[in-house]
Amino acid sequence: MTMPARSTPTPAPPTSRIPAPTDVPAAMPPPPAEAPGAADLHGAAGAPSAPADLAAPAGLAAPAGLAAPAGPAAPGTPAGAGLLALVALLLVAVNLRAAITGLGALLDDVRLGLHLSGATAGLVTTLPTLAFAGVGALTPWLVRRYAPARVLVVAMAALAGGQLLRVLTGSPLVFVVTSALALAGIAVANVLLPMLVKQHFAHRAGLVTGAYSMSLTLGGTVAAAAAVPVARASGSWRVGLGVWALLALAAVAVLVPLARRRRPAPEAAARAGSAGAAAPPARVRPARTRLGWALAVYFGTQSLGAYAVMGWLAQLFRDAGYRAEAAGLLLAAVSAIGMPVALFMPAIATRLRTLRPLVVGLAAATALAYLGLALAPRPGALLWVPILAVGQSAFPLALAAIGLRSRTPQGTVALSAFAQSTGYLIAALGPLLVGLLYTATGGWGVPIGFLLGALAVQMVAGLAIARPRYVEDE
Repeated sequence: MTMPARSTPTPAPPTSRIPAPTDVPAAMPPPPAEAPGAADLHGAAGAPSAPADLAAPAGLAAPAGLAAPAGPAAPGTPAGAGLLALVALLLVAVNLRAAITGLGALLDDVRLGLHLSGATAGLVTTLPTLAFAGVGALTPWLVRRYAPARVLVVAMAALAGGQLLRVLTGSPLVFVVTSALALAGIAVANVLLPMLVKQHFAHRAGLVTGAYSMSLTLGGTVAAAAAVPVARASGSWRVGLGVWALLALAAVAVLVPLARRRRPAPEAAARAGSAGAAAPPARVRPARTRLGWALAVYFGTQSLGAYAVMGWLAQLFRDAGYRAEAAGLLLAAVSAIGMPVALFMPAIATRLRTLRPLVVGLAAATALAYLGLALAPRPGALLWVPILAVGQSAFPLALAAIGLRSRTPQGTVALSAFAQSTGYLIAALGPLLVGLLYTATGGWGVPIGFLLGALAVQMVAGLAIARPRYVEDE
């Protein structure tokens, strides 16, 4: 094919025709395997990316009329779209723990107000991990059929609706069902966020992952601290529990304009893929890969330790002689100190060739904190708490690893769903087994020994995901 000479005055870029594959010189390098991140949230993850398929081949300057509209530097992209998408992701992240920790703080009031039995109250506290495991596994199926942004809007609407409905009922059964609805929305968002970061902020994936991880922790901490004061000020636990639905409604309000952006329907995108240069991407099945299982075990064991700490650390400090208020403050300090670490941990991970130093370092910090809590919980509390907070940053590292160990948005959502759904099943055992061991032995030596064993498994799994490779290649 002959290119227009540069001396031709003001050549018009061809916009009416896409160059056929035969027009491309044979020596030209193939197009990249993955489209760059988009500045908005309108692409469907399950269909071939039409803009990427229609972009000019690599190595050839693309005419303005053929530039991929979804790319971060694409011409015509609204300057504020990326900022709006970032605000939406952070608002979603703030919601992902508030509905859970707010209920935990008010559980006694809810139990008395609704006359919940012990079994029902236990079911309510177990619902998060069950929802994260069950509903999270269905998310790849949803995003193969609908645009991720639209799925996220529905998830946040379910979260808002579930939180509002559960504080309006006097029925224990309806309270459990509506709580499950809210948690289903959280489960879908849990899986979608790593994919959306990979797809839309690939050039800043580490920083954005850290920001939403910190937002997630911040939302849970604020809800746990403020739910009881809000309930006391209003005179009703229903207000203290239902007020967090406003956060979910705010997320919906920001997501809706992004979800309504023009995009091809999944069927049209599939037709474009079959008629164009690219075939539909093969479905990624992390359950059939060693990398998928290693990441699921790493995610699950670090979550097991985190949930055990959240559920039992305050009791450990009370048994050591601290007053209830001081024990609660020490527990809150773990989250507060961990937030800045969570912000920068994914960014550090993206700059390292291997994750081995982070995996080993975080495991060592956690082990030191566990040993200190077992041997000297009262005199060393102010030392063990910050060390434990650093060790708990294995959570943002696990989130970052989901994006680092997948090439494509399709691979990211599949790996995220598998790692989180399987991981949360493992995590559900943490508080339960620690409680059983504590009750059976009357002390903390055996429960902490169990946590150290889980930590050893976590480090082995972490070393397995440390080496750079991708789930699509296995």
